[in-house]
Parts: sequence; C-alpha cells; structure tokens
Amino acid sequence: MAAQSTIEQSERTTAPAGATASATRRPGGAGAGLLRFARNTWRPAAVLVAILLVWWVVTAAELVKPYLVPSPGTTLDVVLAQPGYFTHHTWITTYETVLGFAIAIVVGVLSAVVMVYSPTVEKSLYPLLLFAQVIPKIAIAPLFIVWLGFGLSPKVVVAVLMAFFPIVISTVTGLKSIDPEMLQLSATMGAGPAQTFRKIRFPAALPHLFAGLKVAATMAVTGAVVGEFVGANEGLGYVILQANGNLDTPTLFAGLIIMSLLGVILFVVVELLEYLVLPWHASRRTDAATTTL
Repeated sequence: MAAQSTIEQSERTTAPAGATASATRRPGGAGAGLLRFARNTWRPAAVLVAILLVWWVVTAAELVKPYLVPSPGTTLDVVLAQPGYFTHHTWITTYETVLGFAIAIVVGVLSAVVMVYSPTVEKSLYPLLLFAQVIPKIAIAPLFIVWLGFGLSPKVVVAVLMAFFPIVISTVTGLKSIDPEMLQLSATMGAGPAQTFRKIRFPAALPHLFAGLKVAATMAVTGAVVGEFVGANEGLGYVILQANGNLDTPTLFAGLIIMSLLGVILFVVVELLEYLVLPWHASRRTDAATTTL
C-alpha cells in the first residue's frame, strides 16, 4: 500500500509545477471556453479568408485561364451539383484513413514499448524503421496492389506505413524522457515494471505521443490517397485522378480541398482528445501562446 501511494503521488508530480496554478487561473464556463476558442482560431481563420479573397480576385480579374485555376464559386458549384458523388468518395477515403490511423496507433505504441524495454530490439529495428521511412510510399504502393489486390487492404496498409513512423518515434521519446530519479524511487518503493509503466512512464509520455498523433493523422490521409492513386475505383484519390485525366480543374480543386479538410478535421479531433486527456498540458501551451502573441 505504501508503494502504491508513493507511485500515485509521483504520478501527480509528473504534471508541471504551474499546472495547478494555471488551471485555477483559467476562467470556467462555456463562455470562457468559447472565448479561448475564438482567441486561438481567429488568426488561421483570417489567413484562410485572405487566401480565398486572393483566389477570388485572381480568377475574377482573369489573371489566369479558368481551365487552369477555377474560381471559388465554380468549385463550390461542382460540389453542390454532385453531393452524393463527393459524399460517397469522401466516406471511402475517411474509412481507409481512420482504419489505417487506428492500426498505426496500436502497432506503433506497442512497438515503441518493446523497443524501450529491450535495447536489443531497439538497436535491431530502429535502423530498419529509418530505412523503411526513407522509401517513397508511392514507389512501393504498386507492390501492395499486386500482393493484396484492388480492395481496401492496400490503401489501409499505405496509410499505416505513413502514420506509423511519427507515432513510434514520439512514443519512444516520451517513454525515455522520464526522470531517472523517478524510476529509481519507484523501484526502491517496490513498484514492478508494469506498475511503473502504468503510473509513471506512460502518463509522462502522453504529451509526446499526442504530438506524434497530430502528425500521423494528416499523414494517414496522404497515405490513403496515395493508395487510391495507384489502384482504386472509388475514393478522393480516384476523384482527383479522374479529374486530372479529364482536365476537369473544378472537380480536381474540389477533391483537393475536401482531402485537406479531412486532414484538418482529424488533426482537430486529436487536439480535442489531447485537451480532454491532458488538460494541464493543453492549458499551459494555450496560456503561453496567448501571452506571447
């Protein structure tokens, strides 16, 4: 019991010293949450509006040919004219992305834990991971089509490969970032490896893990679309390839924009999950940003 209480006390101390003070300074209520949200999003929203405005001005002034860069209105009309078409292909890519992302999380975290607890495995696998990451996924995607066919599997595999590396690297870094004195204290108090991992190592690694998940979420979208480029008859990658072959730039732009929005949405979901799991970490980052910008 003494060992468990000591480990639980050590777990609470893994949060920054100013986390409690930051949490008490932060105003509560839905109004305060909306205020923080507006304060953190008005800058990217302003940049997005500026980009759309420049896009509209360039096309309205006919500085470029319409078949090269369609206007925002034309792109929106294409989506509104075929809502079922875009909804179906967006759903296919979303399913492939989420499935690949989930598999990458499970495999990546487990691989990182094994490498941290086994130096032999880390020294054996780490160079192979670097080698596999350097290989362009578009170059090996045709192999997955040959091996797995034209179904769902090759797209998911490419998405997993794209998202796997940042998850492994960030998790390994997080698991190794714990203070050695904390590990010595837990061992002295009789805590076993499993209890140390659950109470100390894994909670301390969560900020690094979420940082890797944000990168991996966007890369999973890219992986799914790359897999669709190589061989598919549905999905946003298929839409983009078909539009490119037909010189249909409004549909091409619409597919690219929807793909980008999908990546942004996944990033925001991970961000919200981080805020729920690590409120002290998210609040500290927000406070620092709002006081310096």
